[in-house]
Amino acid sequence: MVTLAVVGAGSRGTSYARHAVESGQALVVAVADPSAGRRARYPEAAHYADWRELAALPRQADAVIIATQDREHVEPAVRFADLGYDILLEKPMAVSEDDCRQIVAAAERSGAIFAVCHVLRYTPYTRALKSLIDAGRIGEIVSIQHLEPVGWWHQAHSYVRGNWRRADESTFMLLAKSCHDLDWLVHLTGKQVTRVSSFGGLKHFRAENRPEGATDRCLDCPVEAGCPYSAKRIYLPLAGQDVWPLSVLTDDLSEQGVLDALRTGPYGRCVYACDNDAVDHQVVNMEFEGGATAAFTMTAFTPAAHRQTRVFGTRGSIDGDGERLIVHDFVTGRSETVDTRATGDATASGGHGGGDEALVDAFLSAVTSRDRSPILSSPSESLHSHLIAWAAERSRLNGETVTLEGTPQ
Repeated sequence: MVTLAVVGAGSRGTSYARHAVESGQALVVAVADPSAGRRARYPEAAHYADWRELAALPRQADAVIIATQDREHVEPAVRFADLGYDILLEKPMAVSEDDCRQIVAAAERSGAIFAVCHVLRYTPYTRALKSLIDAGRIGEIVSIQHLEPVGWWHQAHSYVRGNWRRADESTFMLLAKSCHDLDWLVHLTGKQVTRVSSFGGLKHFRAENRPEGATDRCLDCPVEAGCPYSAKRIYLPLAGQDVWPLSVLTDDLSEQGVLDALRTGPYGRCVYACDNDAVDHQVVNMEFEGGATAAFTMTAFTPAAHRQTRVFGTRGSIDGDGERLIVHDFVTGRSETVDTRATGDATASGGHGGGDEALVDAFLSAVTSRDRSPILSSPSESLHSHLIAWAAERSRLNGETVTLEGTPQ
């Protein structure tokens, strides 16, 4: 039985911990979070209001799940690595290149079992797609088209009203949301990225697009009923359920508790009257070692759905929608459909299509056996995918093609 400490008991930390406990492989023995309500989710564990209180003690658990806010990753990651904990670290690793390198150095120095939560690598869909590619079914990859459909209400929740709305308070959109996808494309090709260009910006969620007559809050807005981003429509139907995204708003999940949160908290604000600067659309063009290319699109203006991908090879191509893969064979002219559907949908509340559970299982297996092979990305590989995000953001802001140099192997 693996003993776990949870540092940051919000939506993601709780999700990983729940999977670990429900698998029968782990027990949460300590939790550190400033919210008493979140700590109360773990009645059998030792409670700490600050992770530093836990870190001041001799090691209390075999491993730690670190799921604090993005800007608060580096200190606990380095400290718990030095204390000998194995570490499951929520993505992104950190919000600066130097901090990411500090974390990688600490993980390598300590010899810890270390996994960044690149959950897309672990889904049944990805495993099936990667297996087809590695078996040579479509020959050599030449190019990839990949779409991340963020979802209109998810964008409003997390990147307009929520914790990731501003780069100076969290980090820029590509790193916060799409380091999943950049990492996934590296995993798929088995190649590192050498050059990057990017375009995008904040087009819609701006004050000048505010509908006539709209007020600062949805609860008293006369045009709310016709707005796609109505907080009442997004959150009130979830009242009484301990689920994301409602669990982010308030610990009081009753209808009255939700109404109070919408009346006074950030999630009841008009999306055209927030202090957000996160982009709502972005494209990233990548060149890999050997010359293959990928075009990645992240956009808010979709349903919240699985990623969609087309992989073009020298002997065939694959079209994927996150659940099914259609393999086209250029030799026979035939197509084959591979069904990879897993329990749960593409969202965080749905476990990212099986990725959350499989990641946790892989981490616990590695901790138990001291065999790192179940972990599908090394610290340096995780660093590389983060460096792609910074290169893309520099390109977007400066209008230049950026060459990645000195990436760890």
